[in-house]
Amino acid sequence: MKKNVFASLTVLALVGVMAVGCSKGKDPKTEEEKTFYSIGTMFGSRLTQLQMSDAEIDSLAQGLRDAAKGEKQKVDPMAYQQKIQDMFKARMEKQAQDVKKKGAEFLENFVKKEGATKTASGLAYKVVKEGTGPQPKETDIVKVHYHGTLTDGTVFDSSRERGKEVSFPLNRVIRGWTEGVQTMKVGGITKFVIPSELAYGDTGAPPKIRGGETLVFEVELLGIEKNPEGTPAPATAPAKKK
Repeated sequence: MKKNVFASLTVLALVGVMAVGCSKGKDPKTEEEKTFYSIGTMFGSRLTQLQMSDAEIDSLAQGLRDAAKGEKQKVDPMAYQQKIQDMFKARMEKQAQDVKKKGAEFLENFVKKEGATKTASGLAYKVVKEGTGPQPKETDIVKVHYHGTLTDGTVFDSSRERGKEVSFPLNRVIRGWTEGVQTMKVGGITKFVIPSELAYGDTGAPPKIRGGETLVFEVELLGIEKNPEGTPAPATAPAKKK
C-alpha cells in the first residue's frame, strides 16, 4: 500500500483506541485521560475527509483490539489492501468535490456582491487599500502581513494574530499567492479568494485545510527585496502545492 494510506491507517488506529477506551460523551477527568483525549482530538481532526460513522469507527477499533491482543483476526487484512485504498480515495475525492462546489459559489458571490476582479486562472481579488510603492516580480522576496481563513470564517493561519510579519520568495508559495501578490503595490492591502486548484488542491493541508478548500486571505504588502538564489521559503509562509 502507499505510504499515505499507511499513515492514515495509523491515525485511524489511534483514534480507534480512543473510541474503545472512552465511552461516547464521557468527559475526561484525570490528567492521563485528558492527555489521551488530547491525542485523540489531534489525530481525529485529520479524519474529517473520511466522514466516518460511529459504526465504522467501532469496526476499526475492534480490529485494532484483536490484533493488539494477539487474538484471531476475523478478516484477512492483506486481502483488503486494494479495497482500503479505493475507499480512502473515493471518500476523499467526494468530499473534495463537495467542498469545491461550495467554494466556487463563495468566490462567485465575492465577485458579484463585492465587485471583485476574477482573473483567467480563477483567482478573485479586491483592493482594500491601494499601495503607492513598486509591484513585486515573481522572483522577488516579499514582506507581508496576512490573515487566512476558510470560507466559513475559520482562521487557519495569520501573521497578524502572531504579531510578526513574514518574508518569503514569491515563487515558492501557492500559485494563488504568486499570482495575486504581483497585482499589489507596496503599502497596499488586498483581499484574495483563492480556489483550491491555486491553493492545496484535492489533498488539502490537513488538519486545518480540507481537500478542495477555497481560501480567503487579506494581505498587506510591506516591502520587496530581490531574491538571492537558493533562499528557502520560511515554514510560516503558505507552502506551494507540489
